[in-house]
Amino acid sequence: MPEGSFAAWSRDRLAMARRGAEECGDVWQLEPGVYVAAAAGPCEAVLRRAQDFPKASSPLFPPLKRSSGAPTPEERAHAHAARMRGLRAQAVAARIGEIASQTARFAGQWPTGQDVEILPPVRHALAEVGVSYLFSEDAPTLLPYAAQLFLAREVLVRPSRWEWPRWIPTPARRFRTRQQVAFTDALRPIIRRRRSSGRLGDDTLGQMLQPSPHYGLLPEEAILDTLPGITVATFETPTRAAGWILLHLARHPQAAGRVAAEAASLPADPAATTSTHLGSLQYTQALVSEVLRLYPPSWLLTRRAPRQTQLADYTIDAGSTVLVCPYTAHRDAREYSEPDQFQPERWLDDSGSPAKPGAFLSFGTGPHGCEGAALAMAMLTLLTAQIARCYHLSEPPGPEPSYQVTTLEGLTTVGLRLRATLRG
Repeated sequence: MPEGSFAAWSRDRLAMARRGAEECGDVWQLEPGVYVAAAAGPCEAVLRRAQDFPKASSPLFPPLKRSSGAPTPEERAHAHAARMRGLRAQAVAARIGEIASQTARFAGQWPTGQDVEILPPVRHALAEVGVSYLFSEDAPTLLPYAAQLFLAREVLVRPSRWEWPRWIPTPARRFRTRQQVAFTDALRPIIRRRRSSGRLGDDTLGQMLQPSPHYGLLPEEAILDTLPGITVATFETPTRAAGWILLHLARHPQAAGRVAAEAASLPADPAATTSTHLGSLQYTQALVSEVLRLYPPSWLLTRRAPRQTQLADYTIDAGSTVLVCPYTAHRDAREYSEPDQFQPERWLDDSGSPAKPGAFLSFGTGPHGCEGAALAMAMLTLLTAQIARCYHLSEPPGPEPSYQVTTLEGLTTVGLRLRATLRG
């Protein structure tokens, strides 16, 4: 599909979702067997009712076929739990200094006085942060393979006129498999070296290498199968969010100035930044949350009902698809006053402390909420604070940046160019 047609198609889908929410109510039927949950209440209900509306198991990086056989369901569940230990809020808090150092380095390297297409360098910077968080000192080895995994992901979800059955080895799927094999081939000797030396590491990979009292050691293949997807996820979705955040810093200089004033309290040495410093960036976190509310990086989530169930006024038959739309849920006037307006202050109470004004689904909710939410918020908050502290951002003359519905119903800016001038 030509680029212009794709952008128009994206706008049409967003407009259709918004129109449907306004004209048809909280839940509406798009076509036989397909329903849209558009308001906050039904959206939250679907995501929390995981038994009635389970998340489809269709990973972009499915387990590789091997002669040794696939890991068992129990081993996969153990691998997921071990990975979660490395991504929980406490684990992120312990490594804030590393994240701050890397985001500050990106801010310090932004070229001033010229128009820059910002998403590619932001993606590279956040890939360095995410891959380093997962693999620490082994990140430089794995970063090039992570970049190729991202490219394979983009090729795989590129709009196509045809929807091929999953078993057909299309060129995009063969490319995906080659990059997945290359990544796991690079990761395998790292796992073996860490285990043989006994130096497992305190990163996410190290958490997965720790023996469990119940399961013992995770098989190597279970570790290898679970890491390609999360590796890409640590920077792909945050990059989309960062594009919208930086655009809002350029369009709302008063808000950007308030972020800059707040960021002045961060340590001169970014490595000395702690979770306490991060917690003090309350307006910055409010601004990030407000942008994520208005432009959720994943604006549409898909669930399928395995059995007949009820949702609002509809009887959902077994096999039906329910589309959960955070984009319209976040613009529900029953949850947010003036829902279309950019108002970071809505996330703060009268004393300036954090508040939760309404449903917030940018990271999902319920059993399948985003496991990397704490890491993503830390990355985005520190990146926002450090860029605003250093620069005034502005948009160059010309057409406004467009947006596309991209990877897995993601919402991203297209052709976003910004200019940075030194602040103060």
